[in-house]
Amino acid sequence: MTHPIYKILSIKIIAPYTLELMFDDNTVKKIDFRNILHGEMFTPLKDLKLFNQVKIDPEVFTIVWPNGADFDPALLHDWEKHEKELVERLTLKDSIT
Repeated sequence: MTHPIYKILSIKIIAPYTLELMFDDNTVKKIDFRNILHGEMFTPLKDLKLFNQVKIDPEVFTIVWPNGADFDPALLHDWEKHEKELVERLTLKDSIT
């Protein structure tokens, strides 16, 4: 099975914890990240000042934060297919720790 490779070309902060991402295939996604800010890597992003420091990694063309948090661009490209499972996994992980 092949894994699609997408590149994020631009990001725009459009609301608190919400980004608009444009991909190399001209797909545009608006993603509200509030529901997934759980776990060791993502909880720190609840600090809006840190969240707003999001950048595009110039080598792998995904979004990254100064604390090392990042996402696979393919996951972001098809967010609606993955969001529910991601939220469940991260909130379950928080409840265990």
